[in-house]
Amino acid sequence: MTGLEDDVRALLDGALEAYRDEPAALARLRAQRRRLDEPLRVALVGRVKAGKSTLLNALVGERLAPTDAGECTRVVTWFRNGPMPRITLDAVDGTERVLPVRRIDGGLHLELGGTPPEEVERLVVDWPSDGLASATLIDTPGLASLTVDAGVRTRSFLETGVGPGADAIIFLTRQMQAEDLSFLTDFRAAVGEHGQHTSTITVLSRADEIGSGRLDALIVAEQAARRTAAEPAVRAVTQAVVPVAGLIGLAGRTLRERDFLALRSLEQAEPSDLETMLLSADRFGRPDAPIPVARTARVELLERLGLFGIRLGVALIRLGAVDAATLAGELVRRSGLAELQRLLDVHFTRRSGTLKAATALRVVERLLREVPVAATERLEATVERIRVGSPDLPELDLLMRMRAPEAPLPAAWRREAERLLGAEGLPVPDRLGLPADAADDELRAAALEALTSWRARAADPLTTRAAVDACDLLARTCEAILGRLDGLASLPAEPGPGRSGEQGDQGHHEEAALR
Repeated sequence: MTGLEDDVRALLDGALEAYRDEPAALARLRAQRRRLDEPLRVALVGRVKAGKSTLLNALVGERLAPTDAGECTRVVTWFRNGPMPRITLDAVDGTERVLPVRRIDGGLHLELGGTPPEEVERLVVDWPSDGLASATLIDTPGLASLTVDAGVRTRSFLETGVGPGADAIIFLTRQMQAEDLSFLTDFRAAVGEHGQHTSTITVLSRADEIGSGRLDALIVAEQAARRTAAEPAVRAVTQAVVPVAGLIGLAGRTLRERDFLALRSLEQAEPSDLETMLLSADRFGRPDAPIPVARTARVELLERLGLFGIRLGVALIRLGAVDAATLAGELVRRSGLAELQRLLDVHFTRRSGTLKAATALRVVERLLREVPVAATERLEATVERIRVGSPDLPELDLLMRMRAPEAPLPAAWRREAERLLGAEGLPVPDRLGLPADAADDELRAAALEALTSWRARAADPLTTRAAVDACDLLARTCEAILGRLDGLASLPAEPGPGRSGEQGDQGHHEEAALR
């Protein structure tokens, strides 16, 4: 636990005492107090058919969230790590019902047990899964749903202090539009400005469709993501933009041996016959298809990988994926899921304590404005002391402002500043742009060089006041790094997981497209 979390915990204890005669306020504060001890809450948000449920399943590594257009896609659904499977329906009227746990065709079957969706506050799925250990994932109804109430539920849920709220969001869009930017801007305004830029990652979903399903589609999608991320309006509201083919990632996380064997059989088919069959799902599923795989197996492959995934799987086998484990790893990597997982680790998981503390501070600040009490002035002073005294919150705030149109630093300085603030990872080597195995002397020299540079920039008479303040904060970050290297101080750095024969002409073309 960090000093920031300890300070916020003490603040909440003081606020609970101050609001002991205000039942509604007391409930909100108690919820925040419990929340500090819970995993981070990450909500998946986007338009209808953006692929939220599929991506959630890929992140968990199991088929838990419903991907059809059933009634459960119209309610907010929480997926939490738990000791045993359990599904609970929390109704709008405050009642709670336990629903049966059912699996159909290897996936979890969710239903509302006769309760109309508009009467459901949320579904809570407790499931034993390593994929849910570090964060609770929350599936939300589509923002542009034909059912207006569904989109309203999503917006209400995300407004911290009104609904249960989220500490961070993964925003899915197939192509960034004005309405998407408007939503992300409104989200930042609703929850407050501090640190919110760093708690949003945008996913260009169903990335294989961006390249029209060609074998190089994911490369095309990556280029589109870079162009999108470079737009000033997008940089102002999201920390990163990453393309992800969710169905391919899910297939990789759940690949079975029989899937690999079926794909290997397809790879051995006559290339022209296979190409013809892969022109459409109807062709591929024909009973009389001239390929050595049973129709039932082909239908399963279509459901699990889609046409693009089948093409990709066959190409990867031709390029040397000799077993199911190797193929699964390549599918996860090439789908963009591995990169998304890395970004989630860097920006969300490793900062989970800070993000939860920031959420609690916003709730207390809002409460003090809306329901003033005798201790309001004292509590406001405590909030301000926490914000000024914690190095984590100013770092998050500067990261947010760095990408805004009115960024405090010149463009030439920003990438170095963002890296130093932890945008590429919180460990010291990541902050300094050095390899993970860099020696202490090398790290110390780099930190001293960075400290000298930022102090010089702050002292330059041509540097603006806003830039001087930013340079001073970056210099303090360098000092903290040096203190940590000397065993005198610490930075918020937590260990995270690492990133996870002869060919004919056909193979050479596929390799070129996949590189």
